[in-house]
Amino acid sequence: MRLLDLFCGGGGAGMGYHRAGFEVVGVDCKPQKNYPFEFHQADAFAYLEQHGHEFDVIHASPPCQAYSFSTAQKDKHPDYIPFLRPMLQGMGKPYVIENVLGAPLHFPITFCATMFGLPPSIQGWYLRRHRLFESPLLVLGPGGCSCDQVITAQVTGHLHKTGQSGMRHRKPGRECAKTMMGIDWMTTKELTESIPPAYTEWIGQQLLATLRRA
Repeated sequence: MRLLDLFCGGGGAGMGYHRAGFEVVGVDCKPQKNYPFEFHQADAFAYLEQHGHEFDVIHASPPCQAYSFSTAQKDKHPDYIPFLRPMLQGMGKPYVIENVLGAPLHFPITFCATMFGLPPSIQGWYLRRHRLFESPLLVLGPGGCSCDQVITAQVTGHLHKTGQSGMRHRKPGRECAKTMMGIDWMTTKELTESIPPAYTEWIGQQLLATLRRA
């Protein structure tokens, strides 16, 4: 089955769906030279309107700056979700919208890296990366989040290091971050904007099972 990956970035979400068994096509308004599947540089809304009917499932990860807790002036960033959701619903296809905590998603599930058996610790670093997922199909999570048991200090990219609460924050190395994310093809900037493929692999397996039963 074919999946359209809108606002695809470097392909973290797309890789998860590929591992679940989908044929993935990515769309982004910016060039994505490291995207690992078929890619089209285009406006996501225009591409969805013209080609959405060609796909079995549509995934969208619209820009998160309007909702992110780390954004100082949220009102200066576009709020895509209220426009995107009706378009996806109008396609009559199963869809998934992914975004950060605080995004206005309808009855979302929350995923955290600690739910997925990703490397629990590398050089003292732990991965959290909370993300919300909305879908009209029933999607279940793999279990509870346990990140609060190990995290005491936040660093860029939502990687956290154990230690005393007053420790000096610093970034983990790129190779460490790539290993913990389960991503080996992205630049550092792409990594900071991505999600672990394990999230969408889990969702994709459930979507495929539901579609095959239909």
